[in-house]
Amino acid sequence: MTYKNGFNNLGLSENVLVAINNKGFEEPTAIQAMTIPIMLRDDTNIIAQAQTGTGKTAAFGLPLIDMISADSRTVQALILVPTRELAIQVSEEINSLKGNKDIKIVPIYGGQSIDQQLRRLKKGVHIVVGTPGRVIDHLNRRTLKIGNIEHLILDEADEMLNMGFIEDMEEIMEHTNPDKRTLLFSATIPGKIRALARKYMEGYELLTVEKEQLTSNLTEQIYFEVKASNKFEALCRIIDIEVGFYGLIFCRTKSDVDHLSNHLVDRGYDAAPIHGDLSQSQRERTLDKFRKQTINILVATDVAARGIDVDNLTHVINYSLPHSPDSYVHRIGRTGRAGNEGTAITFITPNEYKRLMLIQRMTKTDIRKSKIPEVEDIINAKKKKIFDDLTAILAEKVDGNYYNWAKTLLADNNPTEILAAVLNYCFEEEINPDSYGQIKEVSGKGKQLDEQGKARLFVALGKKDRINPRKLIDLIMSRVSIKAKQIGDIQIMEKFSFVNVPFDQAERIVVSFNQKGKRQLITHAKKK
Repeated sequence: MTYKNGFNNLGLSENVLVAINNKGFEEPTAIQAMTIPIMLRDDTNIIAQAQTGTGKTAAFGLPLIDMISADSRTVQALILVPTRELAIQVSEEINSLKGNKDIKIVPIYGGQSIDQQLRRLKKGVHIVVGTPGRVIDHLNRRTLKIGNIEHLILDEADEMLNMGFIEDMEEIMEHTNPDKRTLLFSATIPGKIRALARKYMEGYELLTVEKEQLTSNLTEQIYFEVKASNKFEALCRIIDIEVGFYGLIFCRTKSDVDHLSNHLVDRGYDAAPIHGDLSQSQRERTLDKFRKQTINILVATDVAARGIDVDNLTHVINYSLPHSPDSYVHRIGRTGRAGNEGTAITFITPNEYKRLMLIQRMTKTDIRKSKIPEVEDIINAKKKKIFDDLTAILAEKVDGNYYNWAKTLLADNNPTEILAAVLNYCFEEEINPDSYGQIKEVSGKGKQLDEQGKARLFVALGKKDRINPRKLIDLIMSRVSIKAKQIGDIQIMEKFSFVNVPFDQAERIVVSFNQKGKRQLITHAKKK
């Protein structure tokens, strides 16, 4: 069977191709196309340099699924990641791609019950995804054996280096067998990472995904922060408040495109999907309707949108946050063309804020936060449009039959009552506030830098003091009862550092570190 997803020629099994197809992935990213065939050869180590969000997990996860023996219940692959969030994410992603193959993937990380992890490891697992600290804990307990693993994958290696895990990584590698294959992923390749590779990776193939120059000249770029469950309702409000909305809406997968498109049609919008499963004739018919504005909303995947050339779009909407900065630029570059002003809108959930800020930094653009329109504002906008349309009609010559009809209606009725009845008859559904669902505001407990409830602290310790994020977290936790996950956005400079903590904890931290007559170690950061 042939699948329309571009993964056919990489050497993957039928089982994995079915899983890829079911997830709706269409084309391999650059790092996936490079890594998968080489990894499947299983004859060399690999260092892959690629940015976050370029599909690295599938790049090593897909071939790994094919290379694991389901018959043996021993650990055959260890994937090291810097954070527990990434451990969960990588584990879930590989699980979603394994298809019918009976392999067990277990994430192990600090903060989760050690007993729960012990039970799962004891049952037998094939792939362990873990943070360095918890992996070492299990090695010391002898509850994790990695002496016979076939694959070691270091994901976000430079981030683990920045967090002070280099010694832990080396300790873990000492427990592995020399015959394994090692795959190292890193956005950058600093000297310590190269030294690690020279010491533990005897020969390797270097894969590099070139960074594109990312620029954008759009008139306006905004984002809305909403819960995933409120995205559709927010989208409807955006479409309804804009006069003459004519836009392209991006989703991540084909199944997402179909679901959203059907949902929009059910709601009464003129929308259509476009993705890799459509035949060429279906695609051409859909695009022809869109260009003629018979439909004013096109829902698409990144790959399917490549051939769409329309200059007068009013909006491009990222219903799903794009996987990389270059994808963001490619998407939003489709509006604001040919001298027309356009608007790019991105929906994010609270935990996607940092990814959006990474996109903003790398594209060197200003993406400002905005508020979802209130229902009252949308109704008023619709009423204004109806008024403008009626005014335009009054300026034209109206068919005489309508005058005679109007005279009959007005003969025995109050003019205001008649007009109100006509408006109610024509626009009852369109301006009914009950047709909109509620959208609850996102709580201020996310990870935004500009959120309420956070305080920025200045720490008089830096790289020269051999401080790193992990040591700084441990230092603060040793003085104040605070959870590690509450300490974030750490920035280590040469002679000092910055850190974000909950506002209600900040004063206690400052007081606990500062004694009279001694150097002030931690203070509130000065606002610019």
